[in-house]
Amino acid sequence: MNTRRHFIRHLAATGAFFVVPGAFAEALTQTPAVGFGPFYPDHLPLDTDNDLILINDSLTPAVGAITYVSGRILGPTGEPIRNAIVEIWEADTNGIYIHSHSGGDKAKQDKNFQGYGRFLTGSSGEYLFRTIKPVAYTGRCPHIHYAVKVPGRDKWTTELHIKDDPKNASDGVTRNVKNPELLCAEFAPIPGAKAGELSAKHDIVLGFTPET
Repeated sequence: MNTRRHFIRHLAATGAFFVVPGAFAEALTQTPAVGFGPFYPDHLPLDTDNDLILINDSLTPAVGAITYVSGRILGPTGEPIRNAIVEIWEADTNGIYIHSHSGGDKAKQDKNFQGYGRFLTGSSGEYLFRTIKPVAYTGRCPHIHYAVKVPGRDKWTTELHIKDDPKNASDGVTRNVKNPELLCAEFAPIPGAKAGELSAKHDIVLGFTPET
């Protein structure tokens, strides 16, 4: 379950992952930038692939609502960005990050949750992760952190929130962000999924065109 080919085949079969090349002609609204936050991993896990549910060859999955998060990295006019490194990191179901100084009770940390992953985009700018539906913790709405690295630029960071979550409006980090709705996506059940998996599609529009 942790190979890029399997993931893309799975999402294509469910209709949750798709690419529409050439769909944009005018400038798009940039996805709002949000800072790194204090819990970007201070020590990367040994396993950094795009499956955050299973660590290496473990057979024990992380606790949480399994979610396939997909989308595209796009330039200002909708052009797909190839070879962008997309990183995500988030807290486990108890609100604990893999950062050594994360808040919460470390004794309750889900040791089966990878907590961080990365993906290299293809020619259509697509990315894909298998992770858990994010949870809220003190002062924050449920969210997944993103960092996007393209040639000639520093890492650019943003977040993904759950559409219509009641904690979004009062979130301590993003309540003053312009166009906060562009941080949100619906976490919807995948039709026919026997284990109740969810999918969320989140395209990220950069405010610049990467160097080639």
